[in-house]
Amino acid sequence: MGLPASSAPPRVNGPPRTVERFFEFSMLGMLASGYFGVLLSGYLDWPTAALTLAALSLRTLMAAGLVKIQIAGRVADTLALSFMAFYPLDYFYISAAFLPATVHFIFFLLVLKVLTARSNRDFMYLKLLAVLELLAAAILSTNLSFFAFLAFFLLFAIASFTSGEVRASTQRPRIVVRGGLRAFPRRLGVLGIFLFAGILTMTAALFFVLPRTARAAMERFVPQRYHLPGFANEVTLGQIGEIKQSSAPVMHIRKYTGEGMLDVRWRGTALAEFDGKRWFNTAGGDEKIPVPADHSVILQSRSRVRRGERVAYRVQLSEIAPDTLFFAGTVQWISINAPVLYLTRGGSLRVSGIATSGLKYNASSVLEDEFSTPRNPPESLPPFERDDLLLLPDKLDVRIPRLAREIIEGSTAGWNSDDAKSRSIEKYLRRNYGYTLQLLPATVPDPLANFLFERRKGYCEYFASAMAVMLRTVGIPSRVVTGFSSGVYNPLTGWQVVRASDAHSWVEAWIPGHGWTTYDPTPPDPGASQSALMARASLFFDAAEQFWQDWIMSYDLDRQIVLASRVQQSSRGVKLHWIEGAVGWLTGAARSSADYAPRAAAAMFVAIVAVLLGPAAVRWWRGAMRVRRLKRGEGEASDATLLYRRMLGLLERRGIQKPPWLTPSEFARVLPATELSPLVADLTSAYVEFRFGGKRDAAPRIVELLNQLERM
Repeated sequence: MGLPASSAPPRVNGPPRTVERFFEFSMLGMLASGYFGVLLSGYLDWPTAALTLAALSLRTLMAAGLVKIQIAGRVADTLALSFMAFYPLDYFYISAAFLPATVHFIFFLLVLKVLTARSNRDFMYLKLLAVLELLAAAILSTNLSFFAFLAFFLLFAIASFTSGEVRASTQRPRIVVRGGLRAFPRRLGVLGIFLFAGILTMTAALFFVLPRTARAAMERFVPQRYHLPGFANEVTLGQIGEIKQSSAPVMHIRKYTGEGMLDVRWRGTALAEFDGKRWFNTAGGDEKIPVPADHSVILQSRSRVRRGERVAYRVQLSEIAPDTLFFAGTVQWISINAPVLYLTRGGSLRVSGIATSGLKYNASSVLEDEFSTPRNPPESLPPFERDDLLLLPDKLDVRIPRLAREIIEGSTAGWNSDDAKSRSIEKYLRRNYGYTLQLLPATVPDPLANFLFERRKGYCEYFASAMAVMLRTVGIPSRVVTGFSSGVYNPLTGWQVVRASDAHSWVEAWIPGHGWTTYDPTPPDPGASQSALMARASLFFDAAEQFWQDWIMSYDLDRQIVLASRVQQSSRGVKLHWIEGAVGWLTGAARSSADYAPRAAAAMFVAIVAVLLGPAAVRWWRGAMRVRRLKRGEGEASDATLLYRRMLGLLERRGIQKPPWLTPSEFARVLPATELSPLVADLTSAYVEFRFGGKRDAAPRIVELLNQLERM
């Protein structure tokens, strides 16, 4: 006799929609946290980034019920096989490197899995891919943003694993009624322990170990990340304007004497040749300067011309800094941990063959007073160098030299000296042209003529290029210099921060008897000022980033030993000998453990994988052992449930699902008459004999029938 309708158990075909939606959103949060961590590291190309972001967004809409898209398994398999065939082409001809091609392949598989995930196994693969994403972000990223994505990842990971446990418990309503609720606290407790251990292990590995140890390892396999263009041997008109759109820090500077900011220009590269669209230096001609063992280099070739103030400072370059080194005024001495320096014909210094990420150097410069009388008048320019600095583009607009003559003739300074001519052109550009960071909507044949006679506004490199070319038309050698303006002083850290938005170009002209003289024809940026709140917030963010670089990225073994020695000296002063002993033990442990850092990182990775895949592996091993016992006829009556579930799983793969309200015998009778129905009937009969009749000899027969069903 059946139960009344009011007391009949509900027909549950899966987890409630609320639980399913929360689980999917949590898992997508894990994937998004790892994705953005890798994206902001600078190693992910834009097509791969755009495709992955589109897949995550589409799956989010699908989880919210706004979009219904179902990709057939055959289509996904075909796409995966097609990309496997494309992988060699990507490796040899497109990416031309193993790691970028492999990243493309992994992210393409991630996109497919995100769009086609349906089963619990698919979701487990997605969780594993999310962990691999975060590991990649920990290895590739060196800025503070990784810490934020790590926090989000841990939040979404806890939500995903806990909601996944609830979701799994709702998928088996019959088990929950009989005994699942009794096991629920134990399972949730074990899950909590695993999550706790996993979070501690992952935090230690990702937050303290990987960001510091990965840089040297990845330099051998990963191509150099994005560097600022325009500070090497070439700059195209428009590049500096693109750089100024970013507020990323490029370098930090700190004076050795006094406090406050160095209000100077940070000189980078001087470019002498111009073809109408780009400034460049012909390759070759650099002077190689070996760096001695004490890392100290005295630049005798940079002799002073005028009196000036001597300043000493320390520069710390960021990961996007170019190979060029930046200095204030005329640099006289530099201390740098590099094997060799290169002095270019334009007087700039650069490094080669080493990673500039995190590069630090000390320097001493003289800030010459260019308006003072030279005490050591320089020698004249060599004829060949003077000719190079007077070269003009082949197709120079005839209006440009005419404008230069009109400016000089109309100036009150007249034609008294080359310096007066230069000052008149500088003043004219600053007063009659506007400053804007808006890029040209389309390329123009002659960008310099377009700036001077049509648009009449631009940014620094247009002003500098216009002045340098006009000076050459009147016989004054000149060149364009790229570098940075002074930046902003951060009182929270005591460091002066120079950002990409501080990129700047100016002019150096050769004035007889004075040597190279600096001119800046660019007017002030009317939109450069920002609100007090934004300025203060940027200083706080910069202080946090500086803390990350100093105490996470750069907190190596040497700094640990220095800190330990200071604590040891302090403990002697207050006679805390036990602290001295502890510090000595920690110092020795730090020295001895330095060689084991790669092994420790590998062990942490294995531990994370074990936490994620360990429970599933244990369940699989236990199931295999029980099946072996059943084949020998040594099983218990309770093992019949395991075999019956296996049969139901095989039927679900063929699209046949048992309703939870049918008994096993009823289910076998209502199956359609196919080649499967007799096998299911025999298996159900053997299951009833084993489960309720206690006949152990039925177990081997059930196993054999299951093997037949699996082969069909």
